[in-house]
Amino acid sequence: MATFVLCQTARAATRRSTAHVRSGACSGHGSGALQCAVLPGTGWFTRGTGVRLMSHGTAGKSAASRVWRRALTLSGAAVVSAAVAGLVANTSHFPRAEMATSIVPVPQEGDIPQEGDILKRCKGFMSPPVTDVNVLQRRKDEMRTRMEMLIMETQAEFCKALEEVDGGKFKVDRWERKEGGGGISCVMQDGNAFEKAGVNVSVVSGNLTEEAARQMRSRGKVLKGKDGKLPFVAMGVSSVIHPKNPHIPTVHFNYRYFEVEEEDGSKQWWFGGGTDLTPVYVNKEDAFHFHKTLKDACDKHHSQHYTDFKKWCDRYFYIRHRGETRGLGGIFFDDLDSPSQEEVFSFVKSCARTVVPCYLPIVRKHMNDSFTQEEKDWQQVRRGRYVEFNLVYDRGVKFGLATPGSRIESILMSLPLTARWEYMHEPAKGTREAEMLEVLRNPREWV
Repeated sequence: MATFVLCQTARAATRRSTAHVRSGACSGHGSGALQCAVLPGTGWFTRGTGVRLMSHGTAGKSAASRVWRRALTLSGAAVVSAAVAGLVANTSHFPRAEMATSIVPVPQEGDIPQEGDILKRCKGFMSPPVTDVNVLQRRKDEMRTRMEMLIMETQAEFCKALEEVDGGKFKVDRWERKEGGGGISCVMQDGNAFEKAGVNVSVVSGNLTEEAARQMRSRGKVLKGKDGKLPFVAMGVSSVIHPKNPHIPTVHFNYRYFEVEEEDGSKQWWFGGGTDLTPVYVNKEDAFHFHKTLKDACDKHHSQHYTDFKKWCDRYFYIRHRGETRGLGGIFFDDLDSPSQEEVFSFVKSCARTVVPCYLPIVRKHMNDSFTQEEKDWQQVRRGRYVEFNLVYDRGVKFGLATPGSRIESILMSLPLTARWEYMHEPAKGTREAEMLEVLRNPREWV
């Protein structure tokens, strides 16, 4: 991913960042600086404290980092949802992103939500966590626990916000994976506002096989397992929302974490994620609001993050056989593993906490918009493009479907309930449909 340096080498770093983004793509399918709370009967309230993060290059680690994630997939150990599938599979062709050492300001009281009592926090979730609460309490200071709590909270916050708008309820489906771990799939189908809405959490664990380890070593990665075993844990939250009204955009987000433990007990880890918008019609105000909310979260950590992650997102969500992007983009980042877990987690948490304020105001704005049958038909055509991207190009979905132990229902949750494919379809010039297609063929800067 991109490299960022706030020093005399900043310009060189920017050039390296651009080169890296050009060579890669991005995946489809945190203490934090940005808080969001639902205030009944009102809009969304946000507050936060800025944390500036810088970074420096360690290109020598890049190939190995990609290899051990690919090896995890090949081991058959893992992908049980689109979120974790993306976590494992989507990065084999991606550049890495890093954040350089910086001085993080001391948070002021009230700036950052407390990570306090595990049991108390769990009461607000859609379901008990995947990991036993007693285990979470014993290791509450470990990153794997903190990240699991974050993705559970992200799921609950988003689901409850959607339920408030729709008036319906999510079906909560807990599942287990015999190889280790499991997940929680929350799905609302045929709601008042949403034709299909899914918010999944996956937390899986196991051991990399020796074959996977050999493949990593062949690419230069030095990993020493204990008794031939390399324990790993992978987790993520992933969501795709398909509204009924063609004037309400589809939204997707995914935030994830991975770690592997070596013989001496040391761990390698990384974070990834992003949020993107797929409307049926161009609405400049909506696009500005969505991108500005993401940019504000990114800017709290580094002024270049939004620019680079937005470009990366545009390049990944590209339907090559159509010559158009899937939507209006957003941000995407991956392979974040420096300078410290705390700083990267802070950035991830900021991004995860934008999912409600960047999307729900748009939903509320268009809830009662009238639409014609022609507009509904165009929505169905655009959903067809969404399906094409997910099944043809999205590495998370593809690897998930090909990996033993995967939960197919969770992986395919990202697909719309209905879609349409018309032969040789091309909108008439001067129409709003043609305007949408022009933007998809020539991505814009919205902020």
